[in-house]
Amino acid sequence: MRDPRHAQLAALLAGYATEIKPGERVLIEAYDTPTEFLEALVKAVYAAGGHPVLEIKQQQLQRALLMGASEASLSVIRDAELHRMKLMNVFIGVRGLTNASELIDLPEGRMGLFSAQWMQPVHMEQRLNHTRWVVLRYPTPFMAMKAKMSTEAFEDFYYDVTSRVDYARMSKAMDPAKAFLEQADRVHILGPGTDLKFSIKGIGATKCDGHLNIPDGEIYSCPVRDSVEGFITYNTPSSYHSFTFNDIKLRFERGRIVEATANDTARINAIFDTDEGARYIGEFALGCNPQITQPMDDILFDEKIMGSFHFTPGNAYDDTDNGNRSAVHWDLVCIQTPEYGGGEIWIDGALIRKDGIFVHPAFEGLNPDKLSL
Repeated sequence: MRDPRHAQLAALLAGYATEIKPGERVLIEAYDTPTEFLEALVKAVYAAGGHPVLEIKQQQLQRALLMGASEASLSVIRDAELHRMKLMNVFIGVRGLTNASELIDLPEGRMGLFSAQWMQPVHMEQRLNHTRWVVLRYPTPFMAMKAKMSTEAFEDFYYDVTSRVDYARMSKAMDPAKAFLEQADRVHILGPGTDLKFSIKGIGATKCDGHLNIPDGEIYSCPVRDSVEGFITYNTPSSYHSFTFNDIKLRFERGRIVEATANDTARINAIFDTDEGARYIGEFALGCNPQITQPMDDILFDEKIMGSFHFTPGNAYDDTDNGNRSAVHWDLVCIQTPEYGGGEIWIDGALIRKDGIFVHPAFEGLNPDKLSL
C-alpha cells in the first residue's frame, strides 16, 4: 500500500525545494530507497514539467566499488558522473540509511581517495555550485534505532520535520537575521569547554529554508579563514567514514586546527590531514528547526537542531566563501540548550542567543514559539 505522505513529500521536493521548471533536466540519485517513494518522486518531476534521470544505488554496492578502487578506477567514475552532472539543472539526492558502518572496513586511505577523486569534483565543485539541489534521508528502521524511537514513531517524526514544516514562514523570519549577519564582524561563542572568537566580516550569509536540505532550518556564514582563535568542545556524536566520533575537541591558532582530540584521536587527525584545507573552517551556522531538538547522529537532522550551531572543518561554499578548499566538509554540531550545558553567542558585542534561545530582535523570529506549528 502506498503511503500518501510520499506524494506530499515528493511534491515539496519538486516544487518549493527545487522549483523545477518545464524542460529542466533533473537527476534523482537514490541510495537504498523504496520504489514506492521514487515512483512518487518521478511523477512529481514530470508534473512540474521536468525531465527525470534516475540513478539507483546501494550502500553495500558502494562498499564493493570502493573496496577494490584505485585512483585510476575512480577517475573513470568521476569523469562519467561529472559529465552527467554538468548536463543537469536540478539534483535531488535521497539516502535511505541502512548501516552507518557499511564502509568502516575499507582499506586505509580509500575514503580520502574517494573524497578527492569523486566527491570533491562531482559534488562539492559541480553539483553544489552549478545545480539547484536538495538532499534528504529516507526513514529506515536503522535511523529509528539511532533516534531511539520505534519505526512508526520515527516515520511520524520524519514527516513532521520534512513535509509538514512551513518553510515559507521560516524563510521570511530569516530575512532580518541574514541582513544582520551580512553586516557583522566579530563573533564570540562561549559554552562548556568552548571559547571561540572569529570574524565573518565581508563573508555574507545564506538562508537554508527548505531549498537545499529536507529537513531544513539553518542560516550560515563562514569565518575569515585565518581569524579563528580559541577552542571548542562538540557535544553531539558525529559519524564520518562510517566511524562514530564522540568528545571532539579542537583548538585553533590563526584559523588552523592545531590540536584535535576525540574518542579516536589518531583517526580524527587523519581526517584533518586529508589536505591543508581540512584543518580550517568552511562554515559557521545557526540551527533553528523547532521540530528537531535531539541529536541522532545524522548530519542532515542534527545540524538543524533548535538551539544548536555547527562549526565545520573543511571546504567553504561559494556563496559564503573564505577561500578555503578541501575534500572535507564536516558539519560538527554543538547544542546550547540548557539540557546540553547552555552557552552564549555574541556578535559585535551584542548577545544574540543565550542557552539556545535567540534574544536579539533580528533573530527572535527564529525561536520555537514563533516557528512551531
